[in-house]
Order: sequence, then structure tokens, then C-alpha cells
Amino acid sequence: MDNNSAGSGGFKGGLGGLFGGGGPEYSNTELSGVPLTGMSPLSPYLNVDPRYLVQDTDEFILPTGANKTRGRFELAFFTIGGSCMSGAALGALNGFRLGLKETRDLSWSKPRNVQILNMVTRQGATWANSLGSVALLYSAFGVAIEKARGAEDDVNTIAAGTMTGVLFKSASGLKGAARGGLLGLALSGAYALYNNWDHLTGSSSPSRLY
Repeated sequence: MDNNSAGSGGFKGGLGGLFGGGGPEYSNTELSGVPLTGMSPLSPYLNVDPRYLVQDTDEFILPTGANKTRGRFELAFFTIGGSCMSGAALGALNGFRLGLKETRDLSWSKPRNVQILNMVTRQGATWANSLGSVALLYSAFGVAIEKARGAEDDVNTIAAGTMTGVLFKSASGLKGAARGGLLGLALSGAYALYNNWDHLTGSSSPSRLY
């Protein structure tokens, strides 16, 4: 029995030396006091110190000179495309609602289906055009303000939102432009407050999307 144990120990030691696993071994008592925050418990039979595997913060490999977050120009394409798709979906739902309301006196037939389909198509295109235009103006103002100021913060977000509201409603006159600017200021201010809520409450700041 002793010879077998000694042979098994020599065999394990040989494999450990062959594969570079000849490090120190840790007992269950030593491993029980190691915090394993954010990770599943490791097996006490692994010949690895679990303290080296604990990461309190996210770590990423970034190219030299790259920012940790995407800039406004990179997010502009996502913002514009997402706004167009969202507008088309919301407009289609609104068109379907209006189509049912306007044709409620008709029986289910081909003419009624055509009218509902026309309303869905018209409303979807209108809403997609409107939200896409707002997203385009907001992204353009945001990129221009960022380049002019040379900084990226919530001031750019609020300024871009306010200018977007003013320009989008400028065709309605001074009062309409003022109302659009106030609406843009309120929405962008609420979004900036949401982005900084964890920071204001003392928690870790989330990833930001401008």
C-alpha cells in the first residue's frame, strides 16, 4: 500500500513537473478564507490560487489611444437606425388602430383590409421619418458640439437635445420652436440625470450611451 501511494505521488509529481504544475498546494482551510465575489466556488483540488482569478472591475483590451466608450459619431448610426425602426413599428400600430376606427362601420372584406393596410403603411412611414429626422439632428448637433468644445460630457447631450427641439419645430414659428426647445431640454436633461443617477447616489457608474 505504501509503495503504491509513493508511486502514485511520484507519478503525479512527474506529470506536474512535465506540465509546469509544480506550484504550492492549498488546503481546504486556506481556501475557505478566500473571497470569491462574483464567481462560482472553485474546487479545492485545483492547484491554482483563486485570489489571482478574482476581478473587481471589468478589464478590456483596447487599441492604443482608443476610448473606453463609443463616441457620438459611432453611436449616431445606431441611434438613427434604431429611431427609424422604432418609429415604423409605433406608426404601424397607430395606423392599425386608426384603420380599425375609421372602418368600424364596414364588414370584414377586401376593401376594409386595403384601407387598414394603407393606413398602416402611411402612419409607419410618417413616424419613421419623424423619429429618424429627430435622431439625425440630435446626432449631428452632438458630434458638432463635441468637436467644437473638445470634450464629451452631459453638457453636449443637453445642448444637442435643446437645439434639436428648436430646429425640428422651427417651422411652427417662434412659439413652436420655443416649445420644441423646452421639450428637448426636458428630455435630454432627464436622460443626463438617468446616466448620472448611480454616480449621484454613490454607486458605480454604468456605461454611457450618448
